[in-house]
Amino acid sequence: MAEYVTIEEARKRSGMRLIIAEKLPGPWAEGIKGVLDVKKIPYTRGRFDMASDHRDLIDWTAQASVPVIAWNEEFPRSNWMEQLFLAEKIQPQPALIPRNIEQRMRMFGLLNELCAPHGFGWSRRLMLVHMGLSNPDLPAENKAFFRGFGAKYGYSPAAALAAPARVIEILDALSAELVSAKARGDRYFIGNKLSALDIYWAGFSHLIEPLPAELCPMLDEFRPMYMNYDPGVAAAAKPILMEHREFIYREHLGLPMDL
Repeated sequence: MAEYVTIEEARKRSGMRLIIAEKLPGPWAEGIKGVLDVKKIPYTRGRFDMASDHRDLIDWTAQASVPVIAWNEEFPRSNWMEQLFLAEKIQPQPALIPRNIEQRMRMFGLLNELCAPHGFGWSRRLMLVHMGLSNPDLPAENKAFFRGFGAKYGYSPAAALAAPARVIEILDALSAELVSAKARGDRYFIGNKLSALDIYWAGFSHLIEPLPAELCPMLDEFRPMYMNYDPGVAAAAKPILMEHREFIYREHLGLPMDL
């Protein structure tokens, strides 16, 4: 089981520091954590307390979202692409960014659909917020949480209602990429070599359905918030995608997950 320190303690240390929420498979967090693990870059985990005012993180990073990585005295990175490039610079092997420009463009194009604003993760969180705010039985304090959470993603009912179509579009593109790879005889999204796209998809796939509790020992009260209840999205999450997720965890990231 991973050990966590406070954000203040993590800030004092050298080397790589990773600030994430404990016992949750946050999609962006699982992405960069997987990158660090595959590259065997040792890191200290700092605990992000979702119930705090985040003053400790804001004082250090000038923002209040995780994951954050910090390398020695360099300013911390909170953007997924900057995090990936930093890890690649610190430990070039195994390379997770393809050298071939066509493969690199394809990988970053699909990674952007997963990670960037209005992409897969963003849209799934809009769906989650809408589900919470539309529940008449939800206590007021829970609705306050969803309103605050939704503000980070520009929530509006209209944006949330448009989100499933965006999620389906991205899942269809990812499925088509894996089908094409299989037809070429490739085992991964991009050629016959693990890339950042494989790792980030494994992390983001929990927003459709987390792995079972014995493999993903997340906080029980948060598991329903990760589940998808939209039938169109469920149909788009084809078996090839979820099978690829499990392959990446078993072959490269390790199971059970260390949350």
